[in-house]
Amino acid sequence: MSPSPADLRAFLPTTRAELEARGWDAIDVLIVTGDAYVDHPAFGPVLVARFLEGRGVRVGIVAQPRWDTLEDVTRLGRPRLFVGVSAGNLDSMLAKLTAQKKVRSRDEYSPGGRPGLRPNRASIVYANLCRAAFPGLPVVLGGIEASLRRIAHYDYWQDAVRRSVLLDAKADLLVFGMGERPAWELAQRLADGATVAELRDVRGTAHVLDRPSAWEPHLARAVTRPGAEGVVVLPSYEAVKRSKVEFSRMTRAFEREIHAANGRALLQPHGAQAVFLNPPALPLAEAEMDELYDLPFTRRPHFSYGGEPIPALGAVKHSLVASRGCFGGCAFCSITAHEGRRVQSRSVPSVLREVRALRRLEGFDGTITDVGGPTANMYALGCREPAVEA
Repeated sequence: MSPSPADLRAFLPTTRAELEARGWDAIDVLIVTGDAYVDHPAFGPVLVARFLEGRGVRVGIVAQPRWDTLEDVTRLGRPRLFVGVSAGNLDSMLAKLTAQKKVRSRDEYSPGGRPGLRPNRASIVYANLCRAAFPGLPVVLGGIEASLRRIAHYDYWQDAVRRSVLLDAKADLLVFGMGERPAWELAQRLADGATVAELRDVRGTAHVLDRPSAWEPHLARAVTRPGAEGVVVLPSYEAVKRSKVEFSRMTRAFEREIHAANGRALLQPHGAQAVFLNPPALPLAEAEMDELYDLPFTRRPHFSYGGEPIPALGAVKHSLVASRGCFGGCAFCSITAHEGRRVQSRSVPSVLREVRALRRLEGFDGTITDVGGPTANMYALGCREPAVEA
């Protein structure tokens, strides 16, 4: 069955036909994701795409493209501003392998749960694919895989320390943490004529310094004392690969700078190169969180899947996100490294608006399965003293 004109316009465009149904001749930003396209706020790349669309940016989505050809990533044409790359809601290796390193028989974020629709280390593969498809266009990494691999890191699958994913992906920038603010600033400044080299000061982003002489201005600002203004120099990739003690020192210094209220810039040498990370992006205020979840999500998989279910949607289709972030900082958890330590909450009227929207959703049986965030119920929690919270 052919999609209706309403369906063609309801989703963000994934083909030329959908692009033309909106009256567009081109897109500003392309989002490439390793997940199936489900137009739901629980799918991170889609959340950022809708956020940009809500600010007038023409955004297209290519979901789970083939990586042995440029055909899929180029079907919407060359974006005007940049291409954003995400492995999806999960680290792509975790989506493929179990903890015993056996290949999974099912991918929860793919149509029908089919495995094999995203490559290993999807951030690296997709970024290199997009660079080949769009020479000279800024390539920006984002999502949980990029966020958690932004510095030298232990890779469970190889049982080895790997260097920052930014170096292997050869991307221009990496957005870490929740990406709405950095993505919007990048789009604004590129639209105003800035070059990607002029965007290296955006909070919540990282970039590569190609030679030691490029580090010198930052090394002049190097600090070791907590609270002192300047740049925190992490132990080098070579040092942390060689020594578990140096790896622990790196991790401790990194964790101290995760909070947006007091996080400082980081620099980590990797041979003759270095990765420079700006301070984390500022969290969203309540009104901004409300605006984000008021965006026109259809809460359905894209019609191109022909009704084939996306298993991951079943767990969140009738649930509500009321907050994000966690102040726990548990050693075993990655939430603070991606969502931050400050709890950001929506207003009660915003949550109730979404409840009313769920009531109108086809297949809603009257039960809201969850209202919460990524961890225990921390809705609207925070310190009484802003200075202490910071």
